Amino acid sequence: MFRSFTCATLRAIVFPLLLAAVPAAQANVVVVLNSRDATVQLLDQSTHKSLETIAVGKEPHHLMSTPDNKSLIVAAAVGNELVFLDPKTGQVQRRVKDILDPYQIGFSPDQKWFIATSLRLDRIDLYKYDGKDFKLGKRIPLPKLPSHIAFDAKSTMAFITQQGSDQVSAIDLATQTVKWTMSVGKLPAGITMTPDDKYLLVGIMGKDYVEVIDWRTQKSVKRIKAGAGTHNFRAQGDNRLTYVSNRVSNTINIIDQKTLENVGTINVPGGPDCMEITDDGKTMWVTLRWIKKVAVIDLPSRKVVKMIPVGRSPHGVFFANSSARM
Repeated sequence: MFRSFTCATLRAIVFPLLLAAVPAAQANVVVVLNSRDATVQLLDQSTHKSLETIAVGKEPHHLMSTPDNKSLIVAAAVGNELVFLDPKTGQVQRRVKDILDPYQIGFSPDQKWFIATSLRLDRIDLYKYDGKDFKLGKRIPLPKLPSHIAFDAKSTMAFITQQGSDQVSAIDLATQTVKWTMSVGKLPAGITMTPDDKYLLVGIMGKDYVEVIDWRTQKSVKRIKAGAGTHNFRAQGDNRLTYVSNRVSNTINIIDQKTLENVGTINVPGGPDCMEITDDGKTMWVTLRWIKKVAVIDLPSRKVVKMIPVGRSPHGVFFANSSARM
């Protein structure tokens, strides 16, 4: 009798607890980098509540998933380390030390190269990555403040913006050398390749436009009017539209990558910076650098529907259930 009562009591206590744990385990976690706090903040994508804050190296700015999507890499620039997180839960898997000043990071499409730009050290580091370990292949000095990265589809070239010298450089990945450098507008920041692999789009942060570059001829072919402080890109995932954030004018513009036209504007206060889009293409999350918040945007209506408090100077943002990046 006592044994029966004990089992029944345990079932009555444990089963509801297990059920309560299911939503939390299945919740989509949003990872936000609080650059000035040296932390990663985890948010619940459904409830918008803060779940946990994790200390990482100083100035975590950018992040990206590994090619196998089993890890999320956080680049802590001043901390000189890469922190690997579980992309679904946000929990720390491991840390890789002595990766010097990894400001922005990127894998080549063929997954043979991992590049870290060193904003403070005026260089880029090219690593070979075997799925676990990084082996330094080449350090390439660049004029001043190398910032963001883009690749061509065939992984023959990497393109690096340099905020301090108002230039874009092309790196030949086969030889690990600078193939060419060209001048662009003031303070070039974000850079992306159009889906047809024909043009580079460069956010000119010191002005209010996107510069369109024919990278094969090294010529600027157009300037797409955007907002002041034109900064970073995030594609819709439909091989057509991309969004560009404007940190000074507090807007996000929608760029048609086929017509190379600005086709819409979303008003977002607080210095919109990095963006992430859900896999259904309906919701965007945006870090707001100046006001310690993240905005949630309903893309069909182009309206901000939620402002979520986070840490100081939030920069990179990620969640596993995101749309494609072209």
